[in-house]
Amino acid sequence: MSLQEIAHKIWYPGEDNPATSLAARLLYPPACLYGGMVLLRNRLYDTRALKVRRLPCPVVSVGNITVGGTGKTPTVIRIAEILAAAGRRPAILSRGYGGASRAPVNIVSDGKTLQMQAGDAGDEPVLMARKLPGIPVLTGPQRYLTGQTAIQNFTADCLILDDGFQHRELLRDLDIVLLDGRHPLGNGFTLPAGPLREPPIALRRADAIVVTGGDKEGVDNTLHRRLGHFLREGAPLFRGRHQARDLIRGGQENDVRPLSALRDKRLCAFSGIAAPDAFRRSLVAAGGAITSFFAFPDHYSYTGKDIYAIGEAARREQADMIISTEKDGVKLQAFPDLMDRIFLLRITMEINGEGKDFPAWLQGKMETWKRP
Repeated sequence: MSLQEIAHKIWYPGEDNPATSLAARLLYPPACLYGGMVLLRNRLYDTRALKVRRLPCPVVSVGNITVGGTGKTPTVIRIAEILAAAGRRPAILSRGYGGASRAPVNIVSDGKTLQMQAGDAGDEPVLMARKLPGIPVLTGPQRYLTGQTAIQNFTADCLILDDGFQHRELLRDLDIVLLDGRHPLGNGFTLPAGPLREPPIALRRADAIVVTGGDKEGVDNTLHRRLGHFLREGAPLFRGRHQARDLIRGGQENDVRPLSALRDKRLCAFSGIAAPDAFRRSLVAAGGAITSFFAFPDHYSYTGKDIYAIGEAARREQADMIISTEKDGVKLQAFPDLMDRIFLLRITMEINGEGKDFPAWLQGKMETWKRP
């Protein structure tokens, strides 16, 4: 069992499990120390004892308070599409997790051409750059510097921070926080006893919550009650749903197949994402029969040995198709023989509100922005 699987059992207990409960209790003292340090850091930023810098255009942060996948990348893509459709010139700023480049500013895409590959830039920035022609994507540890570059070099008039909720050095005008609807706070503990990056009280910084995952169409009353006392008054709750859209064959953007192509097919599936179960459920919902499933860690760098094992499983189980995710596809370019044989599932994020239209809410917030 991998370290990731062990952590998941501790952080997201299902039925009564004394072993995982005991493990969480043993990790509680360091979790208290970690949580206290985070609260102190936040207090220093709140009081401006730690410097906060501002850029001369609106900044929208998309983040979460838990480790793992809540759908930040497709949400960033959706927000960028909304802002571009409204006539704005957005740029995306990412830390570039998993990328080898250590330069202070990396231009993944200038909005016209892809200038970096996943090995240097990270898989998610490259995916966003490919899906958002016309929108610059930059990476670097200091979002203030990457933001300055986006404004000066590409005349960006708004910036989107990918995974930016904890990056408090840069002042943001909107903080959008994503929570997994199935277990929004995990077991309620901060790292390492639980999945929380910050204590739940940090949600009061959020201007809006987007609940992703789970099976419900809306945001149910149970979740309202559980989160209500942590949220800022008036902060809306939206529902974000991953929608499987279609399939592309390997890296060929012009070879698109409908989801119905999965129906009654024997599938050898693999992924290196934070929420592999969501990928599995999408395939099953489309009518596929999964004969073998490989769940690698998030941001995984595939090896020739992995590719051989996947191919052997597909042959052994007589799979009709080998399938992975679009995010994984950006890391598989080094294996052209595999790319010629696999299909990649493409998804979109649809965000709906109860009584509020998300695009209208977002555009309204942008229109009220005042230059500092």
